[in-house]
Amino acid sequence: MKKRPTLSFKGRLFAAFLLASLVPLLICSAMLLQIFRLRMTEADAVDARERLGSVSAALDRACGGFAAAAESIQDNALLLSAAAGGGPEDTGIYSLLFEYTGSAREYARFDLYDAQGQRRYSTRSGPAPDTLPTDWGVLGAAARQDGLVFAACDSSGGSAPLFQGAAALAAPGGDTAGYLVISLYQSDFHTLLEGNYGSQGTLLLLDPYWRGVYCAQPALGETLVPELRSRLLAGQSLDGAQGDFLYSVQLHPETGLYLILQRTQVFTRETVALLYTVSLSCALACVLVSVLLSLSLSRQMFRPIAQLRAGIHEVERGNLDVSLAQQRGDELGELSEHFNSMVAALKHNQEQLIENQRELNQAQIRMLQAQLNPHFLCNTLDTMKWISKINKVPQVALMSTDLADILRFCISPEEFAPLVRETEILQRYIEIHRIRLSGAVSFDVDLPEELAGCLVPKMILQPIVENAILHGLDGVENGRVEVRVTSSGDGLLRISVSDNGRGLPPEMEGAYRKAVREGSSGHLGLYNVDTILLKYYGEAFGLELKNRPGGGAEVTAKLPVRRKERSD
Repeated sequence: MKKRPTLSFKGRLFAAFLLASLVPLLICSAMLLQIFRLRMTEADAVDARERLGSVSAALDRACGGFAAAAESIQDNALLLSAAAGGGPEDTGIYSLLFEYTGSAREYARFDLYDAQGQRRYSTRSGPAPDTLPTDWGVLGAAARQDGLVFAACDSSGGSAPLFQGAAALAAPGGDTAGYLVISLYQSDFHTLLEGNYGSQGTLLLLDPYWRGVYCAQPALGETLVPELRSRLLAGQSLDGAQGDFLYSVQLHPETGLYLILQRTQVFTRETVALLYTVSLSCALACVLVSVLLSLSLSRQMFRPIAQLRAGIHEVERGNLDVSLAQQRGDELGELSEHFNSMVAALKHNQEQLIENQRELNQAQIRMLQAQLNPHFLCNTLDTMKWISKINKVPQVALMSTDLADILRFCISPEEFAPLVRETEILQRYIEIHRIRLSGAVSFDVDLPEELAGCLVPKMILQPIVENAILHGLDGVENGRVEVRVTSSGDGLLRISVSDNGRGLPPEMEGAYRKAVREGSSGHLGLYNVDTILLKYYGEAFGLELKNRPGGGAEVTAKLPVRRKERSD
C-alpha cells in the first residue's frame, strides 16, 4: 500500500506559523495592554493610599503633640491659674506655655482662654478672636466632652484659622478654669502636610459635613469641593477613577476630617487610544516578521532542541520534575531519553543527600545533647537527700537535690528550654561547686525580664560555665563568674559568660571555628555548644571568645531570639 504523501515537518511548522501568528498576537497584545493599564492604575491607587497614610500619620503626630501639650498644661497649676485670670507675670507664663507646646508650635497656634471665653495668652502674634462663645462652637464642644475636640472654622483665608481644636482645663475643685485652643491656618497645614502627598497630587481636607477645610491649591478647592459634594449627594463613590483623575478618600478618626487625594490618571483616553494603535501596528509587524523567520526556524531539529533547552533551563532553576516527551526514535529521541534518565538520577541523589544530611544533623544534635537517662539515679538521689536530712547532713542533701534537678532536666524530651529555666539549672550546678569548693566561686546572672522566656538549646550554659570554673579559675582565689544576657534590635541574642581568671591563649580568641577547635584540647564543652548552635542556626551563629582588658576571659554565645509560640 502506497503511503500518502505528507507535508514535511518544516512545511507543517511554516503553515502553523502563518495560521497562529495573527490571532494570538492580537489577543495577547490587547490583554497585555489591558493588564498593564490595570496594574499601573492599581499601583497608582496603592501609592495614593500610601500617600494618604502618610498624611494621616502626620495628622496623628500633630494630634499627639496637641494632646501632650494639653496634658502638660492641665497638670501645671501656674498655667491653670493664668487661664483663670490669676496667674503671675506674663514672662513666666509665656515661658511655660512655649515649653509645653514644644515643636507643635511650628504648625499650630496655641491660645489660653479663660472660663468666660476671653483670650489671655497666645504662642503667636497676629489677628485672633479676643473672645469665643463658651456655649457653642469649639469651646462649647470642649466643655461637653473630655479631652481634645476638633471643629472646622466658618472663615477661610490666610488671616483666619481653618481648623481648631480645644480642650477644657479643669481647676482643682472640678470647675472649668479655662480652655486651650489650638488653631491651624493655611500655612500651618502646608507646613504639616507638605511632602506627604507627593508633587503630582492635590490634597483636600473636608469636615464631616463635606465642607472644605484645606486645599493644597486653594483656587482648585473652590471648584473641587462643590463637585465632590454633588457627586456624594448623587450616591456616587468618591473612591476610584473619575474622568482623567483618580480619587482616594480616607477618614482621619481623631479629627473627623476626610482626606481626599486627587491625582491625574496614568492612562487618559487619548493615551489608551494611542497605545492601542501602537499595539496593533506592532502586532501586524510581528506577523510579517514571523512569516519571514518561519522559513529559517522551521527545521526538523527546531522543536526537539527547543524542548531540550527548556528542560535544561528548568533544571538550572532547580525544577527536577521536568521530563521531555519521547516522540522520536532517532538520535534526538535518544538524547531526550538520556536527559530524562539524568534528571531522574539527579533528583534521587538530591533527595537522598538532603535526607542523609537531615538525619546526620539530627544525630549529631541528639548525640551532643544526649545525657545519661538512668531514672534510677534520680530515685537514688532522692533517697540520698532524705537520708542526709534525717542524718542532718545538709550539704549532701542539697547536692543530691541539685544533681537530681539537673538530671531530670537533662533527660527531659524537650530540645529547647526558656532562658529562665536554663539559669535555674545553672544555679543548681553552681551550688554543687560552691559546696565542693567551699564557696570559693561567686556567681551572678543578669537576665532581663523581657528575655527570660527566650528559647535556647537545652544545656548550653552549663558547659560554658564549667569551662570557666575548671580552666579559667584554676588556681585563682576569689573567683567570679558572671552571666549576662542581652539582645539587639536585629533579633540577635547574646549570652556572655565572663570570669576573672587567667584568660585564654591568644590563638583561641575570636570566633570558635575549626581552626580553634583543633587546638582546643580539654575544651570539649565549648566544642559541643558551638556545634549545637551551628547545627541549629547556621554558620552566622556560634561562640566568640576573647580576653577581658582587666583580666579573665569572656565567652559569648550568639543565636537568634526565639520565643514560644502562643496557642490560641
